[in-house]
Amino acid sequence: MAKRRFLPALFLIVVVLLIIVAVLWWRENRSNDNPVQKVSATDEQIARGRYAARAADCAACHTVEGGGLFAGGFPMETPFGTVHGSNITPSADYGIGRWTREDFHRAVREGITPGGRHLYPAMPYNSYYMMSDQDLDDIYAYLMTRPAIDVPTPQNDLPFPFNQRFLMIGWNLLFQNKDPLPAVSSGDSELWVRGRYLTDVMGHCAECHTPRGMFGQMDLAQSLKGGTLGRFKAADITPSGLAERGWTPGDLGQFLATGTAPQGSAFSEMHMVVALSTQYLTKEDMTAMTTYLMGDKPPPPKVAQLTPGGDKGRAQYLNLCAGCHGVSGEGKPNVAPAMAGNATIRQGDATNLIASILDGLPEQAFPGNSNMQSMPGFARKLNDQQMAELVNYTRTTWGGLPGDITAAQIDALREH
Repeated sequence: MAKRRFLPALFLIVVVLLIIVAVLWWRENRSNDNPVQKVSATDEQIARGRYAARAADCAACHTVEGGGLFAGGFPMETPFGTVHGSNITPSADYGIGRWTREDFHRAVREGITPGGRHLYPAMPYNSYYMMSDQDLDDIYAYLMTRPAIDVPTPQNDLPFPFNQRFLMIGWNLLFQNKDPLPAVSSGDSELWVRGRYLTDVMGHCAECHTPRGMFGQMDLAQSLKGGTLGRFKAADITPSGLAERGWTPGDLGQFLATGTAPQGSAFSEMHMVVALSTQYLTKEDMTAMTTYLMGDKPPPPKVAQLTPGGDKGRAQYLNLCAGCHGVSGEGKPNVAPAMAGNATIRQGDATNLIASILDGLPEQAFPGNSNMQSMPGFARKLNDQQMAELVNYTRTTWGGLPGDITAAQIDALREH
C-alpha cells in the first residue's frame, strides 16, 4: 500500500526535476536576439577605456596568439577542463555587439550574460565585482568601438557535469564574493588605496596568486600567498613573501614595468601579464601597486645566508648552465638571468625551479627591446638524482635554502 503511494510521488518529483533542468538548460543556451548596439565615445573616453582594459588584463584571456585582438579563443587550463576566453569584440553574432551597458556591467561584475547565461569563474568576476562604474563604462566604450571580428569562440572542453553552466548558480550561491578582498598589507595612504584597487580589482592578482579549494574557489584566508597555475606555481606576493625572496618596492616596480629585475625575469603566465598589462601602467599607478603589495612601510628584503653547494651539483651546473648563467651565476644581459639573488631560486617550494630545468623555457621578448634566449630542457640529459644535485646546488649556493630536494620529488614533476 505504501509502495503504491510512494511511486506516484517519486514520479512527480522526477518530472519536476526534469522540467527544472530543461528550463535551466534552455536559459543557458538560448540565443541573444537583442538589437545590435550602436555606441559612440570621445577619443578621451576611448583612451581611458584602453588604459582600463590593459590594467584589467582583458587581452590575456580574450586574445589568442595569431588571432584578432579580443576575438577570444585563448585556452585556459583548469582542474575541471579547458575553458576558452570568449569573443568580446562588437560582433553581433559571436561577440558582445548586442550587449547594452547594463549587460556589460552585469557580466563583468556577476558573471551573468544577457539572457541569464552563466560564465565560469575563469572570468574573474569575483575580483571585478568592485570595479568602478567609470572603468566599466570606459572599457565598454572602448570595446564597442573596436572592429567587430566575426569569429566563434571554440567550444569548451569540460566533462559532464562541469559542462552544465546552470550548475554555476549553486557555485555562485556558495562562493560568489561581493566584498572587497582582504587586504594583504598595512597602509592608508592614497597610493596604498589606489594600489589595492589596481591589484585586487583591475589586475585581479588574487585569481592566480591565491590557493583554491576543491571546487575552484579562492581561499581568501590565504589571499596572495601563492597559487597553482598548471605546470608552474604563482608565487607568494604578500609583503612577507616578497621580502623573503629579496624584493623591494623599486625592484618590484621595475619587474612589473619591464619584466626583468635583479630578482630575475618574468616567465610563463607572468610574462603575459607584463606584456599585455602592467608595462602600460603609469608611473604613478605602478608606484601605487607596489605600495599596496608591500605596504606603506615595506619590510626590508631578507638577506639570504648562502652556503657552498655540493661538488656533484656544481659539476652539473658548470657543464650545463654556466655557459649562459655564468660561472659564478652572474647571468648575461639579453641571454639569461643571474642566479645570484634570483627569486625563483629563493622560492621555498622548488616546483618552478625544477619545472624550468626539466622543460626549459621559450625565448622571451621584454619591453625596451630586451630579450632572454630560450633555455633548453634537461629532462633527458639528467636522471632524477643528478637533477636533484643540480637543483640543490643552486638552492644552497644562491638561494640560501636547504639542499633537501630528493630524486623522488624530481620524478614526481617529470611529465611522463
